[in-house]
Amino acid sequence: MRIFGMGLPELLVILGIALLIFGPKQLPKLGSALGKTVKGLREGLGSNEQDAEETEQENAVEALEEAPKQKPAPKKTAAQSE
Repeated sequence: MRIFGMGLPELLVILGIALLIFGPKQLPKLGSALGKTVKGLREGLGSNEQDAEETEQENAVEALEEAPKQKPAPKKTAAQSE
């Protein structure tokens, strides 16, 4: 199992050090805060992508509206083609 290029032994050492530093009562709070931070970052990055897509769509619509409108060519009937 590899997470961020680290194996299980490395992750256990990091967890052990975090447990020693913060204690068993503070560790769940720390994990919760870290999870909320990651979620906020993902939402922030996702909204930037959505904003970019919306801007592109608005620009495309504006370009179509500004384009000169051409009249369609009249259709030829069977009587006109003879």
